[in-house]
Amino acid sequence: MELWSTVVKNSKHQDAWTWGGMLIVSVSVCGLVTLAAMTQPSLAPEAKHSLLQYVTGKYLHPPSCRVEWGWEEPQVVGETMCFTVLCYQRNGQPYPICDTDELAVSISHGTRKVQAVIELGCGDPAQANVARVQFTVRTAGVYLISVTIGGAGVCDSPYRKWFVAGRVEARRSRVRRPLAALVWTARSPRALHIHPRDRYDNPAPAPPQPHAGFSIKINTLTGELDEKLSSSAVFQYDSVNQRVTMTLCFPNAGVYKAAIYYEDVLLHNGQFDCIVLTPSDAATVQRNLSSRRHNITFEARLLSPGRPRRVLCCLNPKQLIVKDYMFKFIPKRITSFRLCPSTKLIMEPAGGAAGGAAEGGGEVCVEDGVQEAVRLQCAQRDLLAACFTHLLLDNCGGEDSFKNKQEFFYSEMRKAHSKHPHDKLSLRVTRADLIRSSLKATKHFTVADWCKNFDVSFQGEQGVDWGGVRREWFTQVCAQLFDARRALFVPFSDAPAALVHPNPARPPHLKLKHFEFAGKMVGKCLYESALGGSYRQLVRARLTRSFRAQLIGLRVHYKYFEQDDPELYLSKIKYILETDLDAAEPELELYFVEEEYDGAGQLVNTCELVPDGARTRVRNSTKLQYLDLVAQRRLAARTRAETDAFLRGLTLLVPDNLLAIFDENELELLVCGTGEACAADWRAHALVCGAGRDWERLVGWFWAALSNFSTEERARLLQFTTGCSQLPPGGFQELNPRFQLSPAPTSGALPTAHTCFNQLCLPHYDSYEQLVRALLWAINEGGEGFGMI
Repeated sequence: MELWSTVVKNSKHQDAWTWGGMLIVSVSVCGLVTLAAMTQPSLAPEAKHSLLQYVTGKYLHPPSCRVEWGWEEPQVVGETMCFTVLCYQRNGQPYPICDTDELAVSISHGTRKVQAVIELGCGDPAQANVARVQFTVRTAGVYLISVTIGGAGVCDSPYRKWFVAGRVEARRSRVRRPLAALVWTARSPRALHIHPRDRYDNPAPAPPQPHAGFSIKINTLTGELDEKLSSSAVFQYDSVNQRVTMTLCFPNAGVYKAAIYYEDVLLHNGQFDCIVLTPSDAATVQRNLSSRRHNITFEARLLSPGRPRRVLCCLNPKQLIVKDYMFKFIPKRITSFRLCPSTKLIMEPAGGAAGGAAEGGGEVCVEDGVQEAVRLQCAQRDLLAACFTHLLLDNCGGEDSFKNKQEFFYSEMRKAHSKHPHDKLSLRVTRADLIRSSLKATKHFTVADWCKNFDVSFQGEQGVDWGGVRREWFTQVCAQLFDARRALFVPFSDAPAALVHPNPARPPHLKLKHFEFAGKMVGKCLYESALGGSYRQLVRARLTRSFRAQLIGLRVHYKYFEQDDPELYLSKIKYILETDLDAAEPELELYFVEEEYDGAGQLVNTCELVPDGARTRVRNSTKLQYLDLVAQRRLAARTRAETDAFLRGLTLLVPDNLLAIFDENELELLVCGTGEACAADWRAHALVCGAGRDWERLVGWFWAALSNFSTEERARLLQFTTGCSQLPPGGFQELNPRFQLSPAPTSGALPTAHTCFNQLCLPHYDSYEQLVRALLWAINEGGEGFGMI
């Protein structure tokens, strides 16, 4: 610098030197910067930014990015939450975010991940630096939200956000009660617990004054509202246990119908009967139940079916038997009903008396949906109903939710076999001939042997069974038993992924003992699952709904064809339902006969469904009767021997009264589990129909919602769409027909399903939240019926 100053001062052209030097220096700096900007990325390919960008700060800088939240804490669950990520360069200028910048959002609640929908730029050039993130929270609690760009966290990430339960929803709130009827003692207060829940089943805080929201209406059997009794109920909120306690006292004996409401909306299970007994009658019931004989009898008068006559009603822990008198003193069985939730006692007033409270008598109708209902008139009807309710409670346990049923089932299974030790029992089988060798090895097993812990070894293999070999044996045996290619259980159609049913036309080498063995294997799996832990075993079988219904004692009907035999349903059942048979041409006339064909299409048998059915024409008024008779013939009668053999094996370990507490769908979840329906596999093999930007956005919402569903909710959605909560062994790739997602020509309605085609039709929805709400409503409220056709 001193030399430069000396040269400039001694020069005659100081101005020229000054301006020239400045020009030289500027050109040199610009050249160096340009050279660095041009060469740095090529010299260091792993570098994300050039030297010029570093110097000027013109690059995306995650710590400079910030998040703006679209809500205030604590936020109520259920709404579609939205927050924005504002992206900036290091120099503070907005940065236009794009897909290559690797913006990622992770939202978790404990071990559960929540899928988020990310929209970049929002379609507005002025907001090119904005990313909108949407997600739905349905479980109350604290959530951890992490926002990263290129693996680096944005400013203050991760974040903790608090979500609370919403307002009380009547359809989700439950009364903690076991059955449809409760037994009370007159003039003795009794408390019932109500669990308030929000729309997404979170424990919801009740209003400060529960009596302002909750109410009860009590009617006599004649339908007359007892306002005084209804207003005497007291509601109190227990903040520790998050429940409402209702205390009620009946002053007089009788039978009443009660209904609990929240803001004039009936609770999910808020309707029930109240059988109120006098203290002496209550003591009589307790004596009857504590008797070791468990054979409680009541005299009654049979009103229907048949001629009115005197009968005897006998109650025991397994069934209600109605007996007639031969020669006026010899009892003879007329009919019997299993003691299970499907057997209903419908009580009616006697001669218009208000509830039948005066003498405790009245009429009662007994029905189970399988056989013809029986109408009785009994002077001790209330005692009969109270004993029936107590015995049913002993059979079924606590509340009527699937989880409580499952826990009660496992508890009763352990109790039933508590005297049988779970010691090891060696079992040697041949892998090449697994079914025959397993059947031979267990041929002489007693109940005690089946309850033992099998120590399995495969002949010719040196594996030591520490649980893995046994688990493999269970898996392989069950897979082969229910494999349609082995012809023990077969589908009604040729579709490879169809549901399987016992094969009445099985090969000669397959005997009824094979079905009995299959039943024993299912019973063994259920017993092992009851023990819990590593013993839990699931049966990977896709059984028809009609077969499952028969296992729990339900009557099959024509609606089962839609899931069990879709081809027959589309070609015949649906045609008959939609056709005017009274106006049909002569060549289309239908009679009460059922024709059976072999595999080659040759007629092999003709069966009359009713007496003189070949000459009895089916009319519009009798078409449903005809279809039910066809279902009885095809789904039940043809496989009666095989089903009975399967039940003999199953009930060796599982008491039949325990199975009866479940419905068909719940039985599948109990035996087969919920299944692991992987969202990625689901999406990879789905057939998506439709086009357009709105439809693509809706499909994206659907996959995001599916990813956020619990395992049970995915199983219910699969069951809602395909009729079965289980997948073929190869997953969605082997599902035939493929899962189809199609647009519906409606807006805002519930999704519909065509189980014949494994098709789910989605109406148009305005928001992600609306889609999630409609899906949950459909799979929880419509998954067990046949209305979604």
